[in-house]
Amino acid sequence: MRIAPITPGTRPELAELEATITRQRGRVSPLYQVLLNSPAMAHGWEQMLTAVRRHNSLPDLDRELLIVRVAVLNHARFEYEAHVPIALQAGASSQMIADVSGADAIGASVQGGLRALVELADAMTSRIDVPDALYAQAAAYYTQQQMVDAMVTIGAYNMVSRFLEAVQIGH
Repeated sequence: MRIAPITPGTRPELAELEATITRQRGRVSPLYQVLLNSPAMAHGWEQMLTAVRRHNSLPDLDRELLIVRVAVLNHARFEYEAHVPIALQAGASSQMIADVSGADAIGASVQGGLRALVELADAMTSRIDVPDALYAQAAAYYTQQQMVDAMVTIGAYNMVSRFLEAVQIGH
């Protein structure tokens, strides 16, 4: 790890922030222990990612498969390993996990609107530009709010996975 984590409970000025993180996440994970080196960033990160995870209009399955796909594309093993169990709890089959876990192609078990969203994740992550036809394909299945939530989820987890890899959390 490139930045030393802050052990929870060792800095009194972080107690309230650590309590908030623990309430939302169940613990202060290695990611948040590193983020605590910058309390303002840790606070903002926690607020945004809590909104993405807990106040998202997408079905939990769709949200989690997007997160898993972004982790795969960014080679973020820590994020992948954290979200596969959540995706399974949300209803993903082992085949669906396998079908979004290939770096080159999306497998056949991912169909319809979910497939369009996963392709949107590929475009946003790998090319940044989203072709109009692909956007229209996904938008045919989802409301405008869900489309915003999907794109924010993809963008947020690109941030998460890129930070994890830059700091070498989980290496």
